[in-house]
Amino acid sequence: MKWPAFSYARADSLDDLWRAKADLGPDSKVIAGGQSLLATLAFRLSQPSALIDITGIDALKGISDLGTSIRIGALTRHVELERSPLIRGKAPLLRQAAPLIAHAAIRNRGTIGGSLAFADPAAELPACMVALGATIVTASPAGERRIPAAAFFTGLFETALHDDEIIAAVEAPAETAATRTAIMELTRRTGDYAMAGLALRIALDGPVVAEARLVYFGVGSGPVLAAAAGACLQGAPLSAPAIARACAALQADLDPPGDLHGPPDMKRHLARVLTERALTGLIASQRAAA
Repeated sequence: MKWPAFSYARADSLDDLWRAKADLGPDSKVIAGGQSLLATLAFRLSQPSALIDITGIDALKGISDLGTSIRIGALTRHVELERSPLIRGKAPLLRQAAPLIAHAAIRNRGTIGGSLAFADPAAELPACMVALGATIVTASPAGERRIPAAAFFTGLFETALHDDEIIAAVEAPAETAATRTAIMELTRRTGDYAMAGLALRIALDGPVVAEARLVYFGVGSGPVLAAAAGACLQGAPLSAPAIARACAALQADLDPPGDLHGPPDMKRHLARVLTERALTGLIASQRAAA
């Protein structure tokens, strides 16, 4: 199908953006990488009166080291997460996740802010942000607002963004020698959306798990933080019995809908498989480093 008719404006600063939105009205939409928006335009799922191009806004660009955390501008492209030495050293989960996102052409254009704002329940980056305990930084004419990632994703393709806000950046805690991260997913073909996926972050106190955040994607209306499974891992070293308990706890943590990939029971099974694989892999890496 052809796109609907719309006007186009380009903003080179946040002030330009607020003026353009005021002039073009509430039916205008912001465009950056456009990897989700252009598809919805083609299928007439979106029919904005105008598109406002924000790719020239320098305030939304760059990856910065804040010491105990890193700040990632909303216009950071997925390919930059793959290649940035700072991401590799201080946010390895995002480095691990980036190659799993769609295909190379999409990673070259798609932005981290666009992925988070679109809030696809099968996408990798929303789950990673919840697993990391990241903060979503928004911008509006009134200033910045800071939203914990766990509270940002509110439903199927829904977020806590207000109508006059955009995502400006993400701030994530810097990883240390005491933290471990991993991401795994199961897809029918490389580049497809995940049938089920898991992003996890574990904080250690010596050999003991002090905190475990297991976040699943593709199994709900958004990222699903498995509180019961995480609790099964805390207070003791990682072990096969603890992993078995965590896998069993997913029965209570997950209530996946059936979809074109399969029924709810299959989704739970895939989540258990991913949990066992990811946690067993962490045990193996700990032994190898010892």
